[in-house]
Amino acid sequence: MKSSQLPEIDTLSLKEQVAQTIVVRASGYLFDHEIKYPQWEPKAAFLQHLISDLGVGGVILLGGSAAELSLRSQQLQSWAKIPLLVAADIEEGVGQRFSSATWFPPPMALSAVAQKNLDRALLYAQQMGAIIAREALAVGINWILAPVVDVNNNPDNPVINIRAFGETPEIVSQLTAAFIQGAKTYPALTVAKHFPGHGDTSVDSHLELPMIPHSEERLAEIELAPFVSAIATGVDAVMSAHLLIPAWDENLPATLSHKILTQQLRHKLQFAGLIVTDALVMGAITNRYGAAETAVLAVEAGVDILLMPQDAEAAIGAICDAVTSGRIPPERIRASVERIWQAKGKVFGEQGSRGAGEQGSKGAGENLKLKTLQLVPNSKLKTQNSKLKTSPVPSPQSPVPSPLYQIAQPAAFETVDNILRDSTQAFGSLPLRLEKLINLRNLILVDDLLDCKYLSRQAPAVTIPQQLGYRTQLGDSRSNSPVISSGETKQPTLLQIFIRGNPFRGSAGLTQVVEDWFKTLLTNGELQALVIYGSPYLKNQFLPFLPPEIPCISSFGQIPAAQAIALELLFTNNHSIK
Repeated sequence: MKSSQLPEIDTLSLKEQVAQTIVVRASGYLFDHEIKYPQWEPKAAFLQHLISDLGVGGVILLGGSAAELSLRSQQLQSWAKIPLLVAADIEEGVGQRFSSATWFPPPMALSAVAQKNLDRALLYAQQMGAIIAREALAVGINWILAPVVDVNNNPDNPVINIRAFGETPEIVSQLTAAFIQGAKTYPALTVAKHFPGHGDTSVDSHLELPMIPHSEERLAEIELAPFVSAIATGVDAVMSAHLLIPAWDENLPATLSHKILTQQLRHKLQFAGLIVTDALVMGAITNRYGAAETAVLAVEAGVDILLMPQDAEAAIGAICDAVTSGRIPPERIRASVERIWQAKGKVFGEQGSRGAGEQGSKGAGENLKLKTLQLVPNSKLKTQNSKLKTSPVPSPQSPVPSPLYQIAQPAAFETVDNILRDSTQAFGSLPLRLEKLINLRNLILVDDLLDCKYLSRQAPAVTIPQQLGYRTQLGDSRSNSPVISSGETKQPTLLQIFIRGNPFRGSAGLTQVVEDWFKTLLTNGELQALVIYGSPYLKNQFLPFLPPEIPCISSFGQIPAAQAIALELLFTNNHSIK
């Protein structure tokens, strides 16, 4: 980085100011041949042009290991004349996107914990926020694109699903506030997403434009409540959703709506921090508006940062033209850069380091109040539940030989295991008995065999059943039809299913292939046990048909730790497990 100082805004040209409002996508890998998504991730030469020559304000990264990302972020900052915001979608930890770091269970696991012990869930949420912030900064990420504060009250939601902290505004509000409190232990930025609430949709906005048909009263009661909580807790940014909200704007999606982003978020909720778009390459936007007009409409709506515009140079040019023509006042651009400077000041310790989100907390709940929101102070979260076995999170000033020594620490793994153990659910007759059983089959069905980071030859879902005499059979949840066994070759089958909501998939529920397998195994008398990793809504579809003697384990996580804990619960008295 040529200079760590933030220049006076008035010394920047209009084009330089506008460029600071742009965050582009980049691969976390160091080399061009490793780029996984060439339609979104530019090669090194063009990326350096965007940062060095064009002067974009930040990057969003995906791919690579935590150690590699540490080098990558240094490289990107070295290209920049003005320090970059380095963002990542790490809602479940740095390890969710970058191998070797800590990977947490999905946030909805904490809702299951909260149903049994709210204080324990709040403690976990705070620890989760602090660990993610610490590990993010260790690898050069200074903007955590989390928490998701949507209320997932639609089980068919294909894109939010278990990314949400729960299904009620009270639980989501309290858990997200605790997460933000934990993250604020470190100088990393957070964002509440997706405003004004993406939880009650059955359409993936990465593919199409969903609509929320609710009244203003319903929006205030359910969708907006967690945003009020997040703003009051000091969240640094709010991300818009690509949603149509007819109660507020019949014509434009929230990302492009002045009525929603300025009148509702900026004025009514009195949010003074950064407003950032969801990715502008998503189908809900790109299928309806051109790259240039999308950028201009977003700025007119009140957006400060345009995330992943389809064409960064075209977006900058279009916004500059709109200012020159008088369509957008120059003061509007300067106001956004001022807020960006406040955010960068918090991260880089410059003047104006008070976080924009802290200013945004003033009066955030004056117009909309939660019925039962009772935030737990940091001091109480750190001391309550003295019987809970936890390890302290080091402060940012703790001396360490290298920042990478802050990655994947024992305390972080312990928190992951605690959340998984407290959220995993068991039904039916346990443990599973294996006396005198032969021809055992371990059938594993996954969302996508070609993109499966949580499964390998060494994964517990494979190795633990192998130790007990099972033969592994893998299948894709969308392409492998069931094989009907004859009477002489019946195979007692452990069925393990990995299905959850993810962007661009368009579905988070039961596929026909999985349903066919379940029905066939049950009808043939071959289904021995069922383990579900991911969406908890699947168990609600299976349980009514399961005889009580067939055990079922449901885990929110899909990571190896989740597999080990689920199968330990299933086979707890079978002493051949190592």
